[in-house]
Amino acid sequence: MEEKVLLRAYRTMRTIRAFEERLHTEFATGDIPGFVHLYAGEEASATGVCMHLDDDRDAIASTHRGHGHCIAKNVDVKAMMAEIYGRTTGSCHGKGGSMHIADLAKGMLGANGIVGGGPPLICGAALAAKQRGDGGVAVAFFGDGGSNQGTTLESLNLATVWQLPAVFVAENNGYAEATAASWSVGGGSIAARASAFGMPGVTVDGFDFFAVHEAAGEAVERARSGAGPTLIEVQLTRYYGHFEGDQQTYRATEVQEARAHLDCLKRFRARVTESAELTAPELDAVDAEVARLIDEAVAEAKAAPEPTRADLETDVYISYGIPH
Repeated sequence: MEEKVLLRAYRTMRTIRAFEERLHTEFATGDIPGFVHLYAGEEASATGVCMHLDDDRDAIASTHRGHGHCIAKNVDVKAMMAEIYGRTTGSCHGKGGSMHIADLAKGMLGANGIVGGGPPLICGAALAAKQRGDGGVAVAFFGDGGSNQGTTLESLNLATVWQLPAVFVAENNGYAEATAASWSVGGGSIAARASAFGMPGVTVDGFDFFAVHEAAGEAVERARSGAGPTLIEVQLTRYYGHFEGDQQTYRATEVQEARAHLDCLKRFRARVTESAELTAPELDAVDAEVARLIDEAVAEAKAAPEPTRADLETDVYISYGIPH
């Protein structure tokens, strides 16, 4: 892998980590409205998949835990931070918040508060790409909880029936909120379900960027070539609770083990420095650049204006005649 590609991958993962860890701190101040679900620990998944995608022809649909997917799909970090703070400079003008960040210009169809809401959307996006004939691919990210939703299963079936250029990425972090996937996923494997729908299914180590990148590359190329959809199960661990404020009484030491021995950023850094593909100073420079970016994003978000009463009547399909 070329040096510039490796640096891009590291920068994306580091940006996601820094963004989420800063939100963890900022949310505790009470200045951020609504709920926040953090993606820290899962960076290799979004990054490994989205590095194969273009802004113009490829689309993704996300989940309530969508910040990492947005950053990996090149949504502006400062606009994202402003959106989470509910400011007019946000990517959705402060009206969506954490769970509804979207940027159609980047092919980011939106984070989604509905479990299993993304797969049907990417079937539509994939069908549009197929009709256009531009080689576009659509990717749905969903969790182990979303894998059990009828919307997801119907989408897997439809994608095969229509031979859509689609990739379904099940991010199995072990818990659907507090329900263990080991109990709730029938058969014990999300990837194994692919055979029931006539598509390839593969399980990958979500702590290993290179493993995710390779599996995603094969799936995206298969979709672009007209060979149909693929299901990828990425096994990983989220570092924080289901949402900010979750006491996590349902799990004990696994997060500490993951941070100490499996962390995707540590593994990436060790591999590329040991192979001399990148140097520690190069990676340190990225860390510093990202830290400055996040500082700027928070400062600008806090200084930005909030939506006004007049903004209630914008970005809607119908004017409801709200009195002034």
